[in-house]
Order: sequence, then structure tokens, then C-alpha cells
Amino acid sequence: MIPSQPIVRRASSKDCKCIYDFICDLEGSEFDYSNFAAIYSRNIADPENIYLVAEIDGLVSGYLSCHGQTLLHHAGMVFEIQELYVKEGFRNEGIGQFLFHKLESELKELDYKSLEVTANSKRIKTHDFYRKVGFELTHLKFTKEKR
Repeated sequence: MIPSQPIVRRASSKDCKCIYDFICDLEGSEFDYSNFAAIYSRNIADPENIYLVAEIDGLVSGYLSCHGQTLLHHAGMVFEIQELYVKEGFRNEGIGQFLFHKLESELKELDYKSLEVTANSKRIKTHDFYRKVGFELTHLKFTKEKR
């Protein structure tokens, strides 16, 4: 059980290492930290990106990133959740919903066409979460890695 309600705020440069650890755990991989930090700094400075963290008693317990882009096939701005992560020990306590609702609240102030998310086909619980917060399965995403 969570000791107190999370505070959700915009991520800042001081959150980089924590978010790095979250992403490494999420992807089951260790990334080059200096490269990660450079990308992170660039991304949080971009006004079309929304990076949020949830804190409980001063401890960052979750993270959400959302990138905006203007797309021709939507004739306008589309936002896409890139990552949503809740730290082990804080899962199934509503942290993801707090992050998602804060994102929705920030998006209400913006002119955009849709909010999208892609989740790995293996992450069934993740799919259930997104359905629960109102997403519908409308597309398939195909990926081809650089060789």
C-alpha cells in the first residue's frame, strides 16, 4: 500500500539518472548513460514533449514520457506516449493512472488530434491498463531493426 498520494510533476534534469534506471529496467538492457543523458536533456527541453514523474514521499516512483508531432495524415498535432514505467514495489497502486490523468490534464490545454500509445505485444497487463484508461486498439505497429 502506498504511504501517501503521489505528487505528479514535470520531469527535470535532476531526474535523469532515476529515469535512466527505469528505462534500463523497462527494456531489460543497459544503455550508454552519456548518450542517454544527452537525449534526455534534448527531449525535456522540447516544448512538444511532456515528461512527468510521480513522487511518493520524495521518492520518484513512476515516469511517463509523451512526444508531440505534427503529422500530415492527421492534419495536425498528435501526441504519443513513449514510455510509462512504475517502479517495482509501487505497481498496482494507481501510480500509472495518476501519471496518465496528469498527462490528460496537460493535454486539455493544447490543440491536438489524438493521443496514441504503442506497447510491446508481450505486455498484456500494459494493454489492459491502456484499455482501462480509454484507449482502443485501432492499429498494428511493425518494426524493423537497423542491421
